[in-house]
Amino acid sequence: MKTHDLLAIGLMTFALFLGAGNLIFPPSLGLEAGTNLFPAMVGFLITAVGLPALTLVVLGRLSSTQNLTNPLPKWLARTFWILLFTAIGPAFGMPRAITVAYEIGIKPFVNSDHLLLFSIIFSAVTLLLAFKPGHLVDYIGKVMTPLLILMLVALACAAIFSPLGIPQAPSFDYQQDAITHGLIQGYMTMDAIAAVGFGWVIIQAINAKGITEPRAVANTACKVAIIYAVLMTGCYVAMGYVGATSAPVAANATNGGEILAKYVAGQFGIYGQWLLATIIVMACLTTTVGLTNACAEYYKQTFKTRFPVTAIIVVTLTAIIANLGLEQILTVSLPAILVLCPVAIALVLSSFVLPSLTLSNKKEKSFTHVMVLFTALFFGGIDALNILEKTPDNIHSLFLQALPLYNAHASWLLPCLLILGGSYLKAIKKPMSVDIIN
Repeated sequence: MKTHDLLAIGLMTFALFLGAGNLIFPPSLGLEAGTNLFPAMVGFLITAVGLPALTLVVLGRLSSTQNLTNPLPKWLARTFWILLFTAIGPAFGMPRAITVAYEIGIKPFVNSDHLLLFSIIFSAVTLLLAFKPGHLVDYIGKVMTPLLILMLVALACAAIFSPLGIPQAPSFDYQQDAITHGLIQGYMTMDAIAAVGFGWVIIQAINAKGITEPRAVANTACKVAIIYAVLMTGCYVAMGYVGATSAPVAANATNGGEILAKYVAGQFGIYGQWLLATIIVMACLTTTVGLTNACAEYYKQTFKTRFPVTAIIVVTLTAIIANLGLEQILTVSLPAILVLCPVAIALVLSSFVLPSLTLSNKKEKSFTHVMVLFTALFFGGIDALNILEKTPDNIHSLFLQALPLYNAHASWLLPCLLILGGSYLKAIKKPMSVDIIN
């Protein structure tokens, strides 16, 4: 693959992930971490960038995203994909992108509620760009992403060379366990589940450049993951530093969006507000285009539906649900996202630890993947209740003592790793036994 094509796919991948949430999490972390920004950001980057990058590498090794669930029974694999694309698409991910784009990018400049009109226009533009999936790399990777990066660089340079303040003392949470809290915040970006969905778009983009041989696809996906990781790391570090130096203007801010808005207003005045609005709207647009493409591509390959028809349905549902309001969207859809995320990561880990040649017995391999999925589902449900603060106090206290990583919202991880470790050891012993008999 030519270097400029590889770079374009890498830029497209970065833009697909760079939604409003990715711009809002780091400033909040930076403000709270203060002088402990470095260890907090190290933890944040491990989970917010490392997990998605690992997912992209694993999907590249599989050559096809659908191979991620091939060891599962067909009904279970199909259920997983439908739930995933519904959650990150029209049920949660895309409506949230529209409402966030409106709340931060448009609402500050208007006096009345124009969410309905904005959602219609935004959805129409999304549909227009998504209708030609073969041109997605050209639209996003070669045009929109470079403009987005230039705007982010302008904001980062202002923070570095003309900061509004200096990092303050860290908040209580970040005084002793900055790395741990950074890990949790990075995990909560949920980009690992987005990586599974975006894998359909990225693998298709690689194939469209004539790369179809499995090893070549794997190598290209690895390079794309590196480009994404470098760019996203730079973005997160810059936005984290913005938050760390924003105390003079955003000391009482309650979320990352408010911190960012107050910072750019203090740094650039009205021009800063326009800059932030443009960044947010463009970031959300690239995300909705990518998610529309991923959803439509899945249904096209699985159910042989026409791409334009599925895209229209997905975007129409998104526009309708977006007008319910961000709070309603979060209330209804967030629990599903919180449960699906550990399930998706567990399946990725299964494909990483147990490659296709490790287990020769298909039934045994299928059993392992099913066990991992339901283990992640069970403990992920426990973590979701914890995050949503729905766990009864007495049970919460018991889980704090009995479940490793429960306080880090990752109680699913150790049980899944134990299952995978046992299966891996069992698999590598079998060939040895055969050799001895022979």
